[in-house]
Formats: sequence, C-alpha cells, structure tokens
Amino acid sequence: MKVLVATEKPFAAVAVDGIRQVIEGAGYELELLEKYSSKADLLAAVADADGLIIRSDVVDKEVLDAAKQLKIVVRAGAGYDNVDLKEATAHNVVVENTPGQNSNAVAELVFGMAVMAARNMYNGTSGTELKDKAIGIHAFGQVGRNVARIAKGFGMEVSALDPYCPDEVIVEAGVKPVHDLKELYKNNKIVSLHIPATDETRKSVGYELVTLMPKNGILVNTARKEVIDEPGLIKALEERPDLKYVADIKPDAADEMTEKFAGRVFFTPKKMGAQTAEANINAGIAAARQTVAFLRDGIDKFKVNK
Repeated sequence: MKVLVATEKPFAAVAVDGIRQVIEGAGYELELLEKYSSKADLLAAVADADGLIIRSDVVDKEVLDAAKQLKIVVRAGAGYDNVDLKEATAHNVVVENTPGQNSNAVAELVFGMAVMAARNMYNGTSGTELKDKAIGIHAFGQVGRNVARIAKGFGMEVSALDPYCPDEVIVEAGVKPVHDLKELYKNNKIVSLHIPATDETRKSVGYELVTLMPKNGILVNTARKEVIDEPGLIKALEERPDLKYVADIKPDAADEMTEKFAGRVFFTPKKMGAQTAEANINAGIAAARQTVAFLRDGIDKFKVNK
C-alpha cells in the first residue's frame, strides 16, 4: 500500500524523515508531493494512494473522485475545514486530524500577540501588563488548555466557556467555568478565540459581544477568520477606540481595518500558529502513526467524519 504526503507548504526535513521511518517501517510505500504548483499534480499523485497526509491542502470532491484506492486522509493539525467531510464519507474515506500536536505553538502565539497588543504594538508608549488581568478562553480544547496553563504563569485570572467540555475538566485545570457567552466577554480584559468554523459559529463573534468587553479590551483570534462577523467587528472598533484586535488569520477586510485602526489591529501575514519546528515535527509524525494504525489495524480514534 502507498501513503502520499501532499504538502504545498512542506513539512520540515526532520519531520519528513520521521514520517518516512513510520510509514516505511510499517512496510508501506511513501510518496512525497511537495510544493506542487497545480491541483492537477495532486490529482495525479493521489490516484493510487491508500493513505493521504496533508497540511492545509484542500481535499474536495475532485480529489476524492481521483483517489480510487484512498482509505484515509489525515490532516496534520487540529483544524480540518480544508477537507470535504461529507464527500469523504460518501467515498468511504476516513478523515482524521491530529489534535494537540500544534496546541502549545498556537497557545504561545496567543501570548506573543497579547503582550504586543498590551504594549501598544511596541510603539514606544506606555502599555499595560498581563499580570492580574482577566482572560476568557472561548472554547477549552487542547489549545485553550495550553492558553490557560500559560496564562496562570503570567499571574492572570482565567475563565473559560465550552458547552462541549464538562465543568469538572475546566475546574481541574484551575480555571473558572463560564456558561454565558456574554458573561465571558463582559468580564474579561482579554478574550482568546479557539472555536472551529462551523454552521453554529460562523460570524458569531461581532458587534454585540465585542462591545461588551471592558475598557482597553483585547480580542485575540488564533482560530478561524470565518468565526468573526467582520462588519460587526469594524463597527465595534469604530465606536470603541480603546479596543484592539489581533489575529493569526488575515481578515477579508484587513486593508480597511489596518487603515482605520492603525496601532490597534495586527494580523500575521499567513496563518502561523502551528509554524514552529516542534509543532511541524509532532503533527507530521502523529499523522504518519495514525495512518499506519488505520491501514494496518483499522484504528480510527481520531476520526472526524461520520
């Protein structure tokens, strides 16, 4: 059987070495498709693949139609909205992610941006400290839990809202559970977003929630740009010149926001949360191990499609 690693943005060389050891060590063939320039390259390469490991690469109906032998797709990372789950299910293909492998990298970026925002984007003026400030974590998955851990190191007051996470898990992490979304935004100087982009969450964070934040509030988004109601956020920033927005996802209205709110907004040039050597290696090798576990033993612990 053959496993294809298709990465328009390649894994680090050390990660590829680790992936190779896992795949070939299990007796499977490994094929690399790196820095490919067209979708046609992917369609050709996936034609005889039994397993597919990707990063932010798109796997849609066209790719699945071309992959006649494909049994599993593993997205090296937590998010998987670049894979058409319904089509994968229709093609009898299992889709998995690698939760937790990138979580510390993303959490550290939260605080890199939070400190920058609190210090007025390092513009030379007097800023504020994070110590003793309240931070609200919107979704308490692997990234949110790492954010909580780091926040406590800063000496912050930490609360979290996640309707899918039991209160006892939040409490065990030394965090206060919150059950009302408005309360989360109203009572926290900093709010860190970690919700996925779903039908329920798209455009769910906008004017109503952001304007509830305390004076000098900072909204940090390392999740997805789709969860932000951009017109609502712009309106909130217009009405509240004390608010700041920093994101690891460049908004559609980035140019307008940068022009209108200079010194109050910041966006990374591309999604960088998982762009560390450690996360790159961890996610890639985890994806390889999960691929082998499924192809060899039928284990689908991290399956995300039904």
